[in-house]
Amino acid sequence: MNKHLHIVCLDTPWPADYGGAIDMMNRIMKLHELGIRIHLHYFNYNERGTPNELNQFCESINVYPRETFNNSFSFKTPFIVASRMNDDLVQRLSADNHPILLEGIHCTGILRDMDISSRKVLIRMHNEESIYYKELARVEKSFVKKLYFFNESRLLKKYATELPDECTYACVSENDVRALKNVYHLDNVQFLPTFPTWQKVTGEEGQGNFCLYHGNLSVPENEKAALWLLCNVVTKSRAPFIIAGKKPSKRLSKVAELCQHTCLVADPSETEMNDLVRKAHIHVLPCFNKEVTGIRLKLLHALFEGRHCVVNEPMVAGTGLEDACHLAGNANAFASIIMQLYHQPYTREEKILRKQLLGNTYDNEKNTRELIQWLW
Repeated sequence: MNKHLHIVCLDTPWPADYGGAIDMMNRIMKLHELGIRIHLHYFNYNERGTPNELNQFCESINVYPRETFNNSFSFKTPFIVASRMNDDLVQRLSADNHPILLEGIHCTGILRDMDISSRKVLIRMHNEESIYYKELARVEKSFVKKLYFFNESRLLKKYATELPDECTYACVSENDVRALKNVYHLDNVQFLPTFPTWQKVTGEEGQGNFCLYHGNLSVPENEKAALWLLCNVVTKSRAPFIIAGKKPSKRLSKVAELCQHTCLVADPSETEMNDLVRKAHIHVLPCFNKEVTGIRLKLLHALFEGRHCVVNEPMVAGTGLEDACHLAGNANAFASIIMQLYHQPYTREEKILRKQLLGNTYDNEKNTRELIQWLW
């Protein structure tokens, strides 16, 4: 018997060029590969458009506009939820009894208008969103945006306490599982790892010739990490350094220009970024969040396809990947470890350890089969 599944995505899942889209798109492709007939619904609100590439994986596709802030502002409902409440979507989902996969707490507002008492509904939690928005507020420079992020965090925390018990919740990290169980008192909470593009540990043994920090540089958290490295680590380590990612600010570009033996690669293509990851000798990935939620795809990219990784505790908290990385607590420790590793080859033994730590946890086919068991 054919299995039909509604998937509601918070954003256009193609192209898979950021963490959430990568997770959603790889899940769609693997579900399709395993014979699930997908009815895709997604919200289109930016330059990502309505790509034809999705047609090959889906039985049907429906696209909805995301409401503007002025049209969906509420003192009770978070904007990321209120802006995705759509009557046409509710009507289409209510026309049958197929299971529903909601991508993100963002898409859960429609549940208020639906009868789900005899229906399988699984909510993919991309982060513990109240923490995520609290951290956005902490690093934001604009007072208006900071105020918005703080208010959204407050509303999300209250909203999460009202999530329906009938649903299954699938979190990307064990930290988030604990939060949903202990803070929001939800019972049916599962750990479902993120779905990375990389499925084999392919980092080449031996040596590269530069250090790399990569990420979406338009994200305040990532810009802060890049600036911190340039100002506090690069000058001490004296190793060749590359900062790479989307939309670097003028400030970041200027600081990078002032640093010797440092290069800023702005807006690399996917092929260029993959090439940098494979050729780097050391991946330097600090994280400055005070509270940790979710998992960073750039860490998995570096571990699957790169060589040495130097991180701090927040980058690996709750991931179980500490043993695959070199931990540093401050700028001096980062610089010292970088200099120790710079002439130290990446070995076969390290590669084997990564295969053991990553292979079973981030196996997309295994995790998709488990997901299917929860939905039927």
